[in-house]
Amino acid sequence: MSIKYGSNELGNIGGANTILSGSHDKSVRLWDIRSGKQIQVFNGHLKEVNVVKYSPFVINNIEIGNISNVICSASIDRTIRFWDIRSNKKELYVLEGDERDGGIYCIEFLQLKKKGKQINSNDNLVKLCYGSFRGTIYIWG
Repeated sequence: MSIKYGSNELGNIGGANTILSGSHDKSVRLWDIRSGKQIQVFNGHLKEVNVVKYSPFVINNIEIGNISNVICSASIDRTIRFWDIRSNKKELYVLEGDERDGGIYCIEFLQLKKKGKQINSNDNLVKLCYGSFRGTIYIWG
């Protein structure tokens, strides 16, 4: 149902030269492009997965610094799920959409800048936008 390429520029742990896939079988899978083999499978959605993304979020860990290790997926089950790709299938967080929306069909991360202010590491400038079957667009974060 969906794929996303993880280029070397992403800076993801396990994200370089990988592909994420979201499937009709309700799974999210991480694939190694070079070997053509599946690295991990993430289960938790109750219906097919419409969207997969490498996220800009980082789970703090002294060993890896500021490299993203979080992916996310969205489904017709009205959820967006965040996964830690280092922890072998661990689901970090579930964001539930409105039950009237009929599923989540697209997501996008926005990096917002504060006008006229210096950005510091404590500012939360990443927003998640997502769209539903009904056509409503939401902004979270």
